[in-house]
Amino acid sequence: MKITLKDGSFKEYASAMSIIDIAKDISEGLARMACAAELNGQVVDLRTVVDADAELNILTFNDEAGKAAYRHTASHVLAEAVKRLYPEAKLAIGPSIDTGFYYDFDLPSLDRAALDAIEAEMKKIIKEGAEITRFELPRSEAIKYMEGKGEPYKVELINDLPEDAVISFYSQGEFTDLCAGPHLMSTKPLKAIKLISSSGAYWRGSEKNKMLTRVYGTAFTKSADLDAYLKHLEDIKLRDHNKLGREMELFTTVDVIGQGLPLLMPKGAKMIQTMQRWIEDLEDNEWGYVRTKTPLMAKSDLYKISGHWDHYKDGMFVMGEEEKDKEVFALRPMTCPFQYYVYKASQKSYKDLPIRYGETSTLFRNEDSGEMHGLTRVRQFTISEGHLIVRPDQMVEEFKNCLALAKHCLQTLGVEEDVTYRLSKWDPDNSEKYIGSAEVWEETQQHIRDVLTELDIKFVEGVGEAAFYGPKVDIQAKNVYGKEDTMITIQWDALLAEQFDMYYIDQNGDKVRPYIIHRTSMGCYERTLAWLTEKYAGLFPTWLCPEQVRVLPISEKYNDYAEKVQKELKKNGVLATVDNRSEKIGYRIRASRLDRVPYMLVVGQKEEEEGVVSVRSRFLGDEGQKPLQTFIDDICKEIRTREIRKIEVTEESNNK
Repeated sequence: MKITLKDGSFKEYASAMSIIDIAKDISEGLARMACAAELNGQVVDLRTVVDADAELNILTFNDEAGKAAYRHTASHVLAEAVKRLYPEAKLAIGPSIDTGFYYDFDLPSLDRAALDAIEAEMKKIIKEGAEITRFELPRSEAIKYMEGKGEPYKVELINDLPEDAVISFYSQGEFTDLCAGPHLMSTKPLKAIKLISSSGAYWRGSEKNKMLTRVYGTAFTKSADLDAYLKHLEDIKLRDHNKLGREMELFTTVDVIGQGLPLLMPKGAKMIQTMQRWIEDLEDNEWGYVRTKTPLMAKSDLYKISGHWDHYKDGMFVMGEEEKDKEVFALRPMTCPFQYYVYKASQKSYKDLPIRYGETSTLFRNEDSGEMHGLTRVRQFTISEGHLIVRPDQMVEEFKNCLALAKHCLQTLGVEEDVTYRLSKWDPDNSEKYIGSAEVWEETQQHIRDVLTELDIKFVEGVGEAAFYGPKVDIQAKNVYGKEDTMITIQWDALLAEQFDMYYIDQNGDKVRPYIIHRTSMGCYERTLAWLTEKYAGLFPTWLCPEQVRVLPISEKYNDYAEKVQKELKKNGVLATVDNRSEKIGYRIRASRLDRVPYMLVVGQKEEEEGVVSVRSRFLGDEGQKPLQTFIDDICKEIRTREIRKIEVTEESNNK
């Protein structure tokens, strides 16, 4: 048989061989590093026997699939260690993830001391170096096998597998687990492991099921890489918006108000107001948008026309029951159908298009309680929403302009390099989830694909990620924990104009259906605030800061001059406060740093006599004395141009 390798070379063998033996034949070093393999495009075990011509790629820890196999093996070692120390624990699932691995157990919560003990046991297991073997069982025997081990969650998983599924198990020493693999050949290659944390997790992600204990860990082939990752986790602690945003008093949550309903505190509200005013002025003055303001709720009749009632009702907050109430209302999950009726209020000519409607829209979505997180996943939120009603011949150019506006916003916020682009497509295998024909979907998806290609925007494609009425570009970003969220959406809609009987009169006097672009320019304000909090670790660009300058009189004798300085700053639009507490100046300087105020102006006798201020900034430290007007001119320019001054985020910079 002929084995074609990744580099195009090939090996020939007279008889069947396992992949690990092929790897050894290529190179003993490669075999030692091998974690899994890609056989004819499918990731498989190194134990897999090849008995026909094939394409083969040996995967190491440097390959994502190889890394996954390495860490999946570590998750099994974790499970074995837990079963040794807690024989009563029941096993659930233990996959590899981008940052390492986790395993869910049915046992009481674990503290740090317990995690350290489990980690020590894992190291013993690794040192034992047990060979890992794989075997398969028929469904009935597999169920009986796991019932005999007292593992009800594994039995449930087996019962849910397709009838024709291969039911496989992996064993290492005295431990055996239901698993599809792949895994390393033994536990011995595992080197640098660390258990990171423990938390609660509902079985299968549903709050209707039992809360399990999830243990997170990570694994690397080198201690240096593990150390670098642990340092990265320390950086995360400095950036996590859910922690930092509360410490900075940007937002809070209250149980009696409800999950996913954050309270924006004055500082957070000021930041969102700053962003909102910027976006509205930008859209209206530079990009040709007109404002609308529409209701927060509507009768179910509206959502039945749009299709949301059939396709999205479970994600809506509905008031009333159709069987009992004369009228049933729902809080709006989007603004598009409301703006369509703004369009339909008067007849439009082809000369009137495009019309670009913009609205700062408060929306409501009934997210699962298990999905709630800080400001990134909430049930009430506000977005920079817009809908463009365009002629078909204008569609491509307007779509490009929406992408350009989004990129401008990202660049201004300093996050353009942190995003990825996804073409979110329909799933033809589940066509009942969508409206419109396959031809329309394929055509519109190709239009978006062509636009992204023409603009040289790198993108991936996501099947089943489209809205039910059209494909879209989703601009994605990861939070500090690596979870990806959609920040901005631009959607191509060739269908809903028909649903709402929208038309314009063309040059021949005929009625023609317009196309629609659904888009956000910056996305959800709450999610963006969370994103920026993590991006800048609370050290926001000056133009976004809720407090830009704090004036510090050396003693109460200079309070009047401090108030005069503040008045001049505020007259020029600078957000300034005075800290004239009786505390020592060193204490107040430290308090300003802890509050992450960009500029401190220290004033005393000399400053008052000469009309100057002593400037301390988080960018350059002590900047010396400047005439007050010079400082005002400088900071006003920084705010007006939305300059982003670089600062290295460290524990010291975040607390000094």
